[in-house]
Amino acid sequence: MPDFLELTPFAPVVLVFAYLADMIFGDPEGLPHPVRWIGRAIALLEAVLRRSASTPSGERAAGVVLVVMVAGGVWAVSAALLYFAYIYSMPVFYALSSYIVWTSLCAGSLRKEASLVVRAFEEKGLVEARSRLSRIVGRDTSDLTPDGVMRGAVETVAENSSDGIVAPLFYLAIGGPALMIAYKAVNTLDSMVGYKNERYLNFGWASARFDDIANFIPARISGVLIALSAFFLGYNSLGSLRVMVKDGRNHPSPNSGISEAAMAGALGVKLGGPSYYGGKYCAKPYIGSEGASADASSVKASIRVMSATALLMVLIVFVTRLVFFNA
Repeated sequence: MPDFLELTPFAPVVLVFAYLADMIFGDPEGLPHPVRWIGRAIALLEAVLRRSASTPSGERAAGVVLVVMVAGGVWAVSAALLYFAYIYSMPVFYALSSYIVWTSLCAGSLRKEASLVVRAFEEKGLVEARSRLSRIVGRDTSDLTPDGVMRGAVETVAENSSDGIVAPLFYLAIGGPALMIAYKAVNTLDSMVGYKNERYLNFGWASARFDDIANFIPARISGVLIALSAFFLGYNSLGSLRVMVKDGRNHPSPNSGISEAAMAGALGVKLGGPSYYGGKYCAKPYIGSEGASADASSVKASIRVMSATALLMVLIVFVTRLVFFNA
């Protein structure tokens, strides 16, 4: 099957290497990281584009330009680098492909960070657990109860199962490493400027909407894979599907609620609910309201489900690439 989104072939074995590197080593923080470069580019372009945006409509237009420049530029640069590496040296090409895929996944680092929240709570208490959780969530954590801390950790694991694992792999399947890292650019745009506050309501509108569109299909795949993982691991797979259908829309995001609801149903816990962001109250509805309070065992279980979901998606992508793209 020809793929117009790729200029070079993509070997499925690269996926296996990158997946193992991610699970063993996590995010390569000490090495040059494409996502950090993307973040710097976004900050620079925002400063430049805002100079010519003095009205709400001007801000929206500038925000659209930002999305096109960042997402399109990241894809173009990555595709060009991969193309010239392919022409120059196959070992360099495979190494570059593997590194892009590795840095676009977060299963290893997500497992580590969520586990550290539990360890902090068990060894040092609630205050330290709140501090650890603040590294991986956007909400205020200083006044969270033990249930609030563990609920936040489970929600983060569930949400990132979609936009940090399944979604990047989905775009890898249909467009290779270049499209995968372009998706990460969209996701980074949303995390940096996609806020509904005074500063970004208009300028970040395009980034937020484009991220919603990019995650629509992967989020639903994530929900199904979480339920399937729950079946294999002995959790409540039918409950996962039921809560996903019932409460998947109980979230400000059209996508994040799907994976959170699937995880809530699988583990029988209650997620969501009111939170504070930057000192402002956000009255979010509960997800899986009939479930129990989250605790340390809930976080550990969510990590197991996330890891199984990642493995299932890797296998799906591997087979898809092998059968349909590399035949």
